[in-house]
Amino acid sequence: QVQVVESGGGLVQPGGSLRLSCAASGFTLDEHAIGWFRQAPGKEREGVSCTSNSDGTTYYTDSVKGRFTISTDNAKNIVYLQMNSLKPEDTAAYYCATDCFVDDSSWFAIGSWGQGTQVTVSS
Repeated sequence: QVQVVESGGGLVQPGGSLRLSCAASGFTLDEHAIGWFRQAPGKEREGVSCTSNSDGTTYYTDSVKGRFTISTDNAKNIVYLQMNSLKPEDTAAYYCATDCFVDDSSWFAIGSWGQGTQVTVSS
């Protein structure tokens, strides 16, 4: 029943912007933390951002701080990732996932995962 679907990926030049969307169904954002992960070719998956309405916490990995912003439309059950000043190293498949949390420097999501949306930053 719990489902998330990502959209908004694409090809963008360095310095450009994209906004990813994650449509959630089967739950409310007050019930489950939600966030974004990414995986680049040949690299391990990494957490990007995670937000929890229930405890009021929001996390960003260091490499995106000041450039990416996570936000939620609670009425529509949509979470966004606004990505500005994109760099080639941001190129990855981006996944929305529920029940995310950060333990020390490790990121986890133990709920539902989307299929991913590709972000490619290249000139």
